[in-house]
Amino acid sequence: MQIADVQDADLDQLHGLSISVGWPHRGEDWQLLREVGEGVVTTDEIGRIMGSAMWFRQAEDLATIGMVITSPRLQTQGTGLWLMDYAIKDLEGVNLRLNATRAAQRLYHSLGFAPEKTVYQCQGIVKAGAGAACGAPKGEIRLLTAEDLSEIAALDGAAFGVVRAGLIERLLRQSVGYGLYRDDTLRAFALCRPFGRGHVVGPIVASNDADAIDVLSLHLKEHEGRFLRLDTHFERGDFALLAIRSGMSVFDTVLTMSLGKRLKEFGPDGSEAPLTYSLVSQTLG
Repeated sequence: MQIADVQDADLDQLHGLSISVGWPHRGEDWQLLREVGEGVVTTDEIGRIMGSAMWFRQAEDLATIGMVITSPRLQTQGTGLWLMDYAIKDLEGVNLRLNATRAAQRLYHSLGFAPEKTVYQCQGIVKAGAGAACGAPKGEIRLLTAEDLSEIAALDGAAFGVVRAGLIERLLRQSVGYGLYRDDTLRAFALCRPFGRGHVVGPIVASNDADAIDVLSLHLKEHEGRFLRLDTHFERGDFALLAIRSGMSVFDTVLTMSLGKRLKEFGPDGSEAPLTYSLVSQTLG
């Protein structure tokens, strides 16, 4: 096996690798990740991609790791550990965060990652009338544009723990976004973009379930009868209940894990502090 830069890898082969383990990423989804991150792939003696690992520098002191994939043929031969070694060496001294499948949790435990929260992968065909049932918003809903980047990035940063304006700017280019305003101040937002089998809503940032529901509801209306996905830490409450009632049942779970500073050390303070109701993705957090 040889190591190569993910930026030089064939996009069709990367797509084939994720399909081989049942992940829904399209070539376009891989390309977005390559634009905002770094990584490596392993290739065999005839150049076939057999594994991958990527990392994303969210800030000077925080990075996320994702797309750690090994071909089913190699999953018991230490390839995942080999790939993670490359990521961790490149990120020495940086706090790390990732979302681990059940199959990979033992590997990350062995590297010192600590469990944090469960992520619920909710997905399905949106039911007719799901968005309309949410009622009137508690403020003004506006369509977001690139001019709103600084407000969006600041609200996302307050919830995520670090400001990641570059990533948010890149997401805005391919997303439809709605923001909830009160007193002419952005209180909540939700971005929705093409991904996998349909679309994914994320991030969703709000201070409470009601505001999160308000910014999600328009995306539900726009995607009635179509496939929609969101990844959330919320198992209970009105927001989680809406997702399930809208047709997005829990398809799978992964475990958020950290190495270095824990989530609570990055987290916001106060009862009205913004929270991440839906991740950008399991890879990007």
